[in-house]
Amino acid sequence: MPTLGLDMYSLRSQGWTPFQQLDFCAKWGVGVVHYSEFRLIGGLEPDHLRRVRDHADRLGIALEIGMLSMCPSSGIFDASQGTAEAQLLRLIEPARIVGSPFIRCVVGNIEDRRRPGGIDQRIDDAVKVIKSVRQPMLDAGLKLAVENHGGDMQARELKGLIEEAGTDVAGICIDAGNSVWTVEDPHLTLETLAPYVLTSHTRDTAVWRTPEGAAFAWTRMGEGNVRIGDYLRTFIAKCPGRALSFEIIVMPQPKTIPFRDPRFWDAYRRTPAWEFVRFENHLENGPAKPVQSRTLSAALELEDVESSLRWTKEFLAGLS
Repeated sequence: MPTLGLDMYSLRSQGWTPFQQLDFCAKWGVGVVHYSEFRLIGGLEPDHLRRVRDHADRLGIALEIGMLSMCPSSGIFDASQGTAEAQLLRLIEPARIVGSPFIRCVVGNIEDRRRPGGIDQRIDDAVKVIKSVRQPMLDAGLKLAVENHGGDMQARELKGLIEEAGTDVAGICIDAGNSVWTVEDPHLTLETLAPYVLTSHTRDTAVWRTPEGAAFAWTRMGEGNVRIGDYLRTFIAKCPGRALSFEIIVMPQPKTIPFRDPRFWDAYRRTPAWEFVRFENHLENGPAKPVQSRTLSAALELEDVESSLRWTKEFLAGLS
């Protein structure tokens, strides 16, 4: 069975210290703690990182670290923190201290598909950044784990980015929930990207047909309708040795995918019909139960994570 991991973004509202986060994960048998953004680990001061690493080591937990956008032309890139290259290089020593084998990062989000130059420009710019930091990353024994994030890239696009940047320095943080955001079947995403996967963000999704096209909402594990059990089976088979890590985000409101509006397709001109049909097939089943709007709270966030871990552990036990 794979090692279970948890992205601490899943518990962002708890107000916990990194040490409390690690204790929670140890209680649930989580073997990898993933800090998808370095703010989640409480800062990059070397002494602090060493204390976190020591605590994790005592608990038998491995650590992974990351940042958000490393693409300077993305709308979510934070230029106030320096150039993309400088931000990545700044994380080399923190990654070494905590023992992370890679730095997780993203290109952008769905809005970047409609910015001047489209997603192709974002991909080209991201590749240039990765190539510019290639040697320092290799010298440090690190890779960049690029995520399909916030609706930015479909699987074939991210695959092309990784191959152009070089698989010796770049791999993938595969996000199961973000696939649907790009009108893509999560199973197709996994089939396409499995050879490049370094780590994962796993969560369940409900998706259904609407007059505008479709709507989706991320759910607790086991409450969606994208056959998440089959997804887990495929991940275990095709990504051996990789942590099955969870980023549990249960949406307060569904998101609309208005694919019946011709303007929607301006951002998806190269999506093959056969790929879209695979996505559309999920719409026929509807969600396992009606998706309710809800108010976010720290207590509910914690329930979402614990419920998802419990469901997954029971599911994996059934595979033994």
